[in-house]
Amino acid sequence: MIRAVRILVPVNGNPTDDEAVALACEIGRRGKAAVYAIYVIEVKRTLPLDVDLPPEAAKGDTVLARAEHVAEEFGIDLETEILQARDVGTAIVDEALERDIDLIVMGIGYKRKFGEFDLGHTAPYVLKNAPCRVWLARAAPNIAAAPRPAQSASERR
Repeated sequence: MIRAVRILVPVNGNPTDDEAVALACEIGRRGKAAVYAIYVIEVKRTLPLDVDLPPEAAKGDTVLARAEHVAEEFGIDLETEILQARDVGTAIVDEALERDIDLIVMGIGYKRKFGEFDLGHTAPYVLKNAPCRVWLARAAPNIAAAPRPAQSASERR
């Protein structure tokens, strides 16, 4: 018997979360896949890993509630979980291994560092170490495009 495809969506409260969850849910709906969303609280090394962090947990609850709302629009039952880890990328890869995930869908912002687009730390780690496919849903750059002049019918040919 063939098992259902499993899709993992790490969310963190960024604007790209909705797009990543929607993409995963659209794929999940078409293929009757199981879709999971996780929120990772990064715990400083000076604290015990199981420390109680109410403000971070409250943010995680809010972010995951938003993800569930997006999933509802697609008719998907989204399973959610808050994790605590020393490193977000490691937690995502570990969760993918533990749940036998087939696809990770990550939303990432368009960030610049020293004038160049920068993936940050987490996405490259997941891309290098994930045991499955990884799709990145990158936000569009925040650069306003100059409006194009209207073309006549003869110019469009």
